[in-house]
Amino acid sequence: MTQCRFAIDGMMCASCAQTVEKATQGVAGVKEANVNLTAEQMQVDFDPEVTPVSDIEAAVKAAGYGATAMATTAHFDIEGMMCASCAQTVEKAVKNLQGTLAVDVNLAAEEMRVVFDNFSLDVANIEAAVKDAGYGAHEQNAAGDEAATDVAAKAEARKQNAVQSLKIRFIWSAILTIPLLYVSMGHMLGAWLPDFLMPMTHPTTFAIVQLLLAIPVMVLNRAYYQVGFKTLLKGHPNMDSLVAVGTTAAFLYSLVNTYFIMFQGAAFHDQLYYEAAVTILTLITLGRYFELKAKYKTGSAITALMDLAPKTALVQVGEDFVETPVKDIQVSDLIMIKPGASIPVDGTVISGTSSVDEAMLTGESMPVTKRAKAPVIGGTINQTGQLIMQADKVGSHTALAQIINLVRDAQATKAPIARLADKIAGIFVPTIMVIATLSALAWLISGQSLSFVLTIFVSVLVIACPCALGLATPTAIMVGTGRGAANGILVKNGAALESASQLNTVVFDKTGTLTEGKPVVTDWWTAPGFEATEVQTLTASLEASSEHPLAQAIVADAKAKDLNLQSVTAFDAKPGFGIQGNVDKHMLHVGNRKLLTDLDVTVSKAAEAQGNLAQAGKTVMYVVLDGQLAGIVAVADQVKPSSAATVAELQKMGLNVVMLTGDNAQTAQAIAKQLGEIQVVSDVLPEDKVAVIKDLQAQGQKVGMVGDGVNDAPALAQADIGFAIGNGTDVAIESADVVLMHEDLSCVPTAIDLSKHTIKNIKENLFWAFAYNILGIPFAMGLLYLLGGPLLNPMIAGLAMSFSSVSVVLNALRLRRYQPKQLQANTIESSEPAGLNAQ
Repeated sequence: MTQCRFAIDGMMCASCAQTVEKATQGVAGVKEANVNLTAEQMQVDFDPEVTPVSDIEAAVKAAGYGATAMATTAHFDIEGMMCASCAQTVEKAVKNLQGTLAVDVNLAAEEMRVVFDNFSLDVANIEAAVKDAGYGAHEQNAAGDEAATDVAAKAEARKQNAVQSLKIRFIWSAILTIPLLYVSMGHMLGAWLPDFLMPMTHPTTFAIVQLLLAIPVMVLNRAYYQVGFKTLLKGHPNMDSLVAVGTTAAFLYSLVNTYFIMFQGAAFHDQLYYEAAVTILTLITLGRYFELKAKYKTGSAITALMDLAPKTALVQVGEDFVETPVKDIQVSDLIMIKPGASIPVDGTVISGTSSVDEAMLTGESMPVTKRAKAPVIGGTINQTGQLIMQADKVGSHTALAQIINLVRDAQATKAPIARLADKIAGIFVPTIMVIATLSALAWLISGQSLSFVLTIFVSVLVIACPCALGLATPTAIMVGTGRGAANGILVKNGAALESASQLNTVVFDKTGTLTEGKPVVTDWWTAPGFEATEVQTLTASLEASSEHPLAQAIVADAKAKDLNLQSVTAFDAKPGFGIQGNVDKHMLHVGNRKLLTDLDVTVSKAAEAQGNLAQAGKTVMYVVLDGQLAGIVAVADQVKPSSAATVAELQKMGLNVVMLTGDNAQTAQAIAKQLGEIQVVSDVLPEDKVAVIKDLQAQGQKVGMVGDGVNDAPALAQADIGFAIGNGTDVAIESADVVLMHEDLSCVPTAIDLSKHTIKNIKENLFWAFAYNILGIPFAMGLLYLLGGPLLNPMIAGLAMSFSSVSVVLNALRLRRYQPKQLQANTIESSEPAGLNAQ
């Protein structure tokens, strides 16, 4: 059980408070709920494993009120974790704290994300709990509101130091282990040894030299013993415990035999296992060095994003531009961006024109032209011209910092597929210790020597590998989310990554998602006897006095054609009909079919053109000049260039595609015709979008929803996976599980395909991790020896254990080679009616 406080909206009286309490107590997993009407807060005792915070918020909302968890999210660097058992121990220690709502420990990144009620719990308590469990925890932003790039830079430096430290430790261990192996085993292989080291003639020297070479290696690798025995004594042993117990047993057995050799003259020189103990330590250190080095490559996406941000920038001070640390830039500062330089923060161009490469943040390969008033994003690269920009967002508020935080959050979470591995990891090490002990006792009872029994005991302890189990999921998630970020796809968590791989239906909002979201002029038809340019100029001149979106589209079309607009007098808007006014001594009317009826103007001359345009789903407006029909202008919301290819690719992947629109059936079908054979749901009000998603889910469909507007947010939240277009509204992005950083819809099939590849990689990792242990442990127990085969050498067991983890990480790194498919734009048949002057 834990506690959490919620801010409650909408309560007016004691009856409201009772309603909220009753609604909350009716949620499974809730033990008690107490509402404070005056403070407009509620304290809830509940089991977060049974009831997520979102369920409580939803229950209060269903009762007619609002509830928001008063929770804090903190990220911690964790020291001392070596295997899945370590991650489980840290997770369990923090979960048991009163006020903890959610904990995710990422073994691969050596990080922990904690969501907690800051009324019941604070950072110091969390760090103390982790320390008491035998590990170290340090809040990542303890120094204040640091930019995500600064946090990532410090984490990167820490990881590089850890890799370097392991490298040095291995080198010195190897320098001592190689001569020890030569001394202990050289004579058996016929290698030369000086007479004073020969075990038959000088057994005491033979033993003491091995002891003197072994002790420094064990001191160098003392971390295994410090952590291993500490966690063992606390009742939650980890991989270090297995190594510590196994090598200590081999060392102590050898030490006792050394005593007998030195003081009792016993011929125990063949009962020394110093070389086994230190070789295991050295090989495991080598394996961890490779593992750590490979593991940090899985987080290279964050490193790449972090490297985009320059450390300094040219900031205006007085009349000059002075090189200034980026962390010191303030909002409203003016910054000079030279060609080839990275843009330091988010802002607006004040002067200059240039092309900016935004590929690393949006995945968009084509440079974007920037001129005065254009927004620029920190981390993008100025290519050609010099720009002067004003800083609008700095530090942790920049898009780059928020993207890094989003990627870090995603990499800190777990996919549901990891649950089985987590459950096994929680009991793995104690089980291995029991198996090792029982195996040794069984062989001892069968009459085998202590030397044989020790070999079995150490081999079973050392070959067991919870590391591979613990790394199987987070490494793949880190690489998968990283590849997504590099292609402009931000996945918010591991659960979303897994759910995206299971989708079988994708629903698109039409306006602003499949289409550009703004009307444009598509066709002009000019009646016989009228000149096209004159009709277009007069029409645009009149429409310039209107603020209607369709009018703006006509004016924009005229400006694109460099038409000279004229002044208008006697302008009048007739709601439901159109507009009118005097232009260049002409009486001009522009409007709909009802306007023609009102003016008693016949449409017979334009009937064919009008029919074709309407059938194509376009909005038709009529131009009446001095009482005669002079022309028709058609306006439509154009389908995005990538939409048809995206729909085709999703269908090729076996997904059902649905278009959701508020348009009438005729217009909707006209748009759908340009996209291919897709299901259309038309005449849908914004508030009905959720119902459509629910209906599809009720049919057993796993539904993904793609949208960009405020009215899409509820549907994005209801869908199994919500995809938000990155240039959409903040509320849509907040409600979605996946954020697409640019408008190219090809990111949707890429996101789904990447999720499938990532989950496949996780399954491969888990298979090999389980298979390794299923095959390796019986071998170490002596199964092959029973069948007449060899006995597993503990040194070989140590080598196999180390490289099983490395193999899992290397398999995950294969995802770094993932490339999105290049979609071929579908050829769309022209819907231009015959006889139109399309311009």
